Amino acid sequence: MSRVYNFSAGPSMMPEAVLRKAADEMLDYKGSGQSVMEMSHRSKVFQSVIDEAEALLRELMGIPENYKVLFLQGGGSSQFSMIPMNLMTKSNKADFIITGQWAKKAFQEASRYGKARAVASSEDKTYSYIPKTDKAMFDDEADYVYICLNNTIYGTKYNTLPDTGSVPLVADISSCILSEPIDVSKFGLLFAGAQKNMGPAGVTVVIIREDLIGEPMDITPTMFKYKIHADNKSLYNTPPCYSIYICKLMLEWLKNDIGGLENMKKLNEQKAKLLYDFLDSSKLFKGTVAKEDRSLMNIPFVTGNDELDALFVKQAGENVLVNIKGHRSVGGMRASVYNGMPLEGVQKLVDFMKKFEEEHS
Repeated sequence: MSRVYNFSAGPSMMPEAVLRKAADEMLDYKGSGQSVMEMSHRSKVFQSVIDEAEALLRELMGIPENYKVLFLQGGGSSQFSMIPMNLMTKSNKADFIITGQWAKKAFQEASRYGKARAVASSEDKTYSYIPKTDKAMFDDEADYVYICLNNTIYGTKYNTLPDTGSVPLVADISSCILSEPIDVSKFGLLFAGAQKNMGPAGVTVVIIREDLIGEPMDITPTMFKYKIHADNKSLYNTPPCYSIYICKLMLEWLKNDIGGLENMKKLNEQKAKLLYDFLDSSKLFKGTVAKEDRSLMNIPFVTGNDELDALFVKQAGENVLVNIKGHRSVGGMRASVYNGMPLEGVQKLVDFMKKFEEEHS
C-alpha cells in the first residue's frame, strides 16, 4: 500500500495509527458486535463514545467546568449564523476583526441579524498580516468581539489576542484546534470544524461559557439554539456518530501517543520551521505572510510566476505531495501541515522544492 502526503487544507491527513484503529474496530466496536457507524445514538455504547470524547477534549485543552462542549453539525459556516442568533441579543451589536475570507463571511452573516462593525481589516494587503488593535477600538456595549484565530487560506495566526476588556471574545479555531495549548478561559466561545486537526468532516465542536447560553433571538430555529444542544448533551437529534468516534480516536492519539498539546506544539513548530527556514533562504520560492504573523498550520508560498507555480503543483503531485495548490482566491501554493502530517512529509516537500529550484533557477 502506497500513501501520499496530503497537504490539503481540509479534510486533511490523519495519523495512520488512528486509521488502523478505526479499521480494526469497523465491524465490531469493543465487543458490541456492531460498527459505531450503525449503532443507535441512544445506546449505552455510543453514550460512552461521546462521553469519552468530551472528557478527552476537556483534559487536553484544560476546558474549565463552567464551559459546555457541544458536538454539532452544519460545519463551521453554520456558526456564522448561530453565534449572532444566540449571542447578539443584548445590545444587538458585535465587533469583528477581518483577517480573511472566513472572518469576512462571519461578519456578513452577522450583519443580517444586528449591527456588525468591522473594527480592523488586513484586506488591504490580501490578508497577509494580523492588524494591530487596542482596547479603545472596541465597543464596550458590543455583545461580543469575533476573530478567526488562524487563517487557513492566507496563513496568518494571532500570536497575541486582542484586548477586548469585558466583552466576550469569540474565535473560529477550525484550523488550529489541538495544534498547541490554548487558554480557553480567555474566550466566551470557541468553535472548530473537525476536518483539519481532530477528525473527519461532519462534526463541529463548540466550546461555550455557560453564562452565554441564554435566550436566543425569536427567529432562531430550534436546531440553532445552543441551549437545546447543551440541555440535551449534544443528543437532541442524531449526531454525526462516526465522526465523533474518529474524533475520540484522534484525542486518544494526542494524549497517549503524542503526550499532550505541549508536545504537539513542539512537533508542529519543528515542521513549520523546516519549511519556513527553506523559504527564507530560497532564491525561487518565497512566503507571502508577515513573519511575526505566520501560521504553524497553513504555509502559503509562491514563485512569482503563475506558469511555474502550476508546474510545481503538477510535479509535486507526481511525487506523492498532493493538494499543494493554493486557494483559488490567492493562487500559488499552500502546505497545510496539521497534526496528522508527519515530519517526514514536510522533509520530503522541502527536498522536492530544493530539487525544483535547482532545475528552474
